Amino acid sequence: MNITDIHTLRDIFERALKDRVRYTMTPIELLTPMVYSLQNGGKRLRPTMLLTVLAIQSPDQIKLGLNTGMALEFIHTYSLIHDDLPAMDNDDLRRGQPTNHIQFGEATAILAGDALLTDAFDLIVGDDYLSDRQKVRLTTHLSKAAGSLGMVAGQLADMQSDNQNISLAQLRQIHSLKTGKLFTFAVEAGAIIANLSEDIALELVTFSEHFGRAYQIHNDLMDVVGTTDQTGKQTQADAVLEKSTYPQLMGLEGAKQELASELQQAVACLERLSKQTGKDYLALVPFLDYLQLG
Repeated sequence: MNITDIHTLRDIFERALKDRVRYTMTPIELLTPMVYSLQNGGKRLRPTMLLTVLAIQSPDQIKLGLNTGMALEFIHTYSLIHDDLPAMDNDDLRRGQPTNHIQFGEATAILAGDALLTDAFDLIVGDDYLSDRQKVRLTTHLSKAAGSLGMVAGQLADMQSDNQNISLAQLRQIHSLKTGKLFTFAVEAGAIIANLSEDIALELVTFSEHFGRAYQIHNDLMDVVGTTDQTGKQTQADAVLEKSTYPQLMGLEGAKQELASELQQAVACLERLSKQTGKDYLALVPFLDYLQLG
C-alpha cells in the first residue's frame, strides 16, 4: 500500500471522521444537518492535502494530523452551508443533493454552520497528539485563514463585486482570500505538526497559492463549460448572478492558459521541494490532476 496515495489518505480521513461523528454528544436535531453536509460527497482535498504533507515525512505522522484535518473540513463545510443560503449565493444544489437550507430550513442550516465553525477549534485544542505550542499556532493560523483576514473577508469582497467591473488583480485578491487561504492552512498545518523548517514551509505555501488560484480558475471554467452532473450544482450560475470570474475577465482561452500556467508553477514548487529535501513531494501532484479540464 502506498501510504502517500491520495485515495488511501482520504479513506483514512473518512474513517476518522465517521468515528468522530459516531461518538459525539451533539444533540441529534443539530447533528443530523451537520452530518448531512459533512458527508455529502466532498473530495476532502484540504484535509487530504494536510495528511499528504505529513505522510511524505513519515507514515507515523498521519495520525497526528487527523483532528486538525477534521477541523479544516468542519470550517470548509460550514462555509459551504452559509454560501448556499438565500442571502448569499441562493443555491438549491450542492454536490448533486439539496443544499442544507433546502433540506432542513434556513434557520437550522445557519445553526449547523455555526456549530461546525465553533466545534472545529475544539478538535484542535483537545488533541492529545499536539503540544500546547502547536495548538496555539494551529488555532491562530486557522482563525486568520477562515476569519476576517481570510475566507470571510474574501466572501464579503466577492459579494460586493457582483455587478461591478473589477480588475484581474482585484479578482485574484478576492479568491486568494475566499478560496486560497484554507488550502494554505492545509500545508501550513502540515508544516507545524511535522516541525518542518521555515524555508520548506514557505515553499509549501507558494505551492498552495498556485493551487488555490488554479482551483478557482477551474471552478469558474466548469461553471461555463461543465454540466450539472460534472459539478454537482447548477451551471451558468455566475452569469446569472453577474459575478466577476476568470472567463468573464480573460475569455475562455485566456482563463484556460492561466489555469495551465498556475498548474505548471505548482509542479515546479514540488520539484524544488523534492530536490531540496530528498522526499517525494511530487506525491502532491494528484491534487493538481483534479484541476485538469476534459
